[in-house]
Amino acid sequence: MPQVSHLAPRDQILEASATLFVDEGFAGTSTRDIAELVGIRQASLYYHFAGKDGILAELLQQSVRPSLDKVERIEAECPAEVPEAALYLLALIDVHTLARAPQNIGKLYRMPDVMKLEIYQQFRASLKALTKAYGRLGARIASEPVAATTSTNQLGGILIQLTETVIKSRADNHKIRPAETHALATSCLRACGVPQDRIEVAAATATDLMPRFIEEQHAQ
Repeated sequence: MPQVSHLAPRDQILEASATLFVDEGFAGTSTRDIAELVGIRQASLYYHFAGKDGILAELLQQSVRPSLDKVERIEAECPAEVPEAALYLLALIDVHTLARAPQNIGKLYRMPDVMKLEIYQQFRASLKALTKAYGRLGARIASEPVAATTSTNQLGGILIQLTETVIKSRADNHKIRPAETHALATSCLRACGVPQDRIEVAAATATDLMPRFIEEQHAQ
């Protein structure tokens, strides 16, 4: 039995499922495998989830919703005189979400057997919304050359791909340290053509705001 006794049964199931899905693949994991890893009867698993698809759907959302649900608040709380701070803060929160998840759940939505499922199409709507938020925040601060050559949708795709490099880093057993988190956020602003002096102001502003967002996330 894994050492997760401090978690509620539903969370134990999610964590065990994430471990198996990431290591063995979604198709290669059964509900019996999950129940055995948690140390419960298979029937007990069905009390919390209807099946594997429901578990996967929740895990997929956990990789994007903590960031997506904060976008409006980020835009509201970042000072208007430092518009670059909103993108920097979103990137910090997004990298934190992907880096601190118990398992590397960001890998799930890149797996071929997952991408074939109907629930993946439902998840794509959330991922698309987060990508759109990146594009919107990036377009507000983009330099003239960037704005002239890159559409808002393209910019959003570029920015979210930068933050998602943390998924590859975790797959390589690389521990994501605070300095790397800030480096990725900085890279997002540089991709928008933001000058270094404005990046430094944005970084300081976002760093001051970050604790209240993360404390709220951990309390949920």
